[in-house]
Amino acid sequence: MKGHRVTADMALTALAPAVWGSTYVVTTELLPPDRPVLAATLRALPAGLVLLAVGRVLPRGVWWWRALVLGVLNIGAFFYLLFVSAYFLPGGVAALIVAVQPLLVLLLGAMLLKDRIRLVQVAACVLGVLGVALLVLKPQASLNPEGVLAGLAAAACMASGIVLTKRWGRPDGVGLLTFTGWQLAVGGLVLAPVTLLAEGLPGSVTLTNVAGFAYLGVIGALLAYAIWFRGISRLPALVVSITGFASPLTATVLGYLVLGQALTPLQLVGAAAVVAAVVLAQPRQRGVEGTVTGSGTREPAGSAV
Repeated sequence: MKGHRVTADMALTALAPAVWGSTYVVTTELLPPDRPVLAATLRALPAGLVLLAVGRVLPRGVWWWRALVLGVLNIGAFFYLLFVSAYFLPGGVAALIVAVQPLLVLLLGAMLLKDRIRLVQVAACVLGVLGVALLVLKPQASLNPEGVLAGLAAAACMASGIVLTKRWGRPDGVGLLTFTGWQLAVGGLVLAPVTLLAEGLPGSVTLTNVAGFAYLGVIGALLAYAIWFRGISRLPALVVSITGFASPLTATVLGYLVLGQALTPLQLVGAAAVVAAVVLAQPRQRGVEGTVTGSGTREPAGSAV
């Protein structure tokens, strides 16, 4: 029964990066051209403000700076560095560099959560990175030092955000949507001045653009991040991190289905490797009294997060 619950939690958590994998199609087909940071800002800030207005709860005490740190790591700095990396590198190379973040989660988890590093976990990380490489890399891929550094920094932000969210949890009495709203609002506020200074606002906005921004804000941010943070609260940090491989997998599949892009045999092998990595990372149960959490402790079978 517990194994089924863990599998269900993994499947639900993987929906978040799968939704994020649809961002490329939505951006190219529905949004104004050459406005990536604007898209990131409108993806985060409106959803965060709506959740704050609904929840009507602000951080207190230590949670002021914790919410700031998590909002910057999980959303603000991560989005910005990701777009910088994508600007200097071919999309496939940028995605591959960011895909090293499960390895960083493995190391940070050992340091901050006292998790043991197991060979099967390392194998899952390596298999996932190889799968992403087969999915996204093109023969003409090239490297740019600034792009590589930005990609590694983005991976470090995402890994740190996952591990710190797991370590700190969320304050008593604060619901999941409110907790999500804090981080989306912080991330959006960090990105807003960058958007105005670096890109500015488009001269006109169509109904198609509005639909694209609405999708990114409601589905890509509000719902997806709520699912993501729920997963972090219920699953080991590394398992959550590895479900992130669903993002390039989804992007590849949608590119084939929606944009008519070719799907090569190597990409099919890569997709199989990504799925195998997620399965390999599934936590093994120990005993019958509870599930093993990402910090090495057990949750009672009937506990609710």
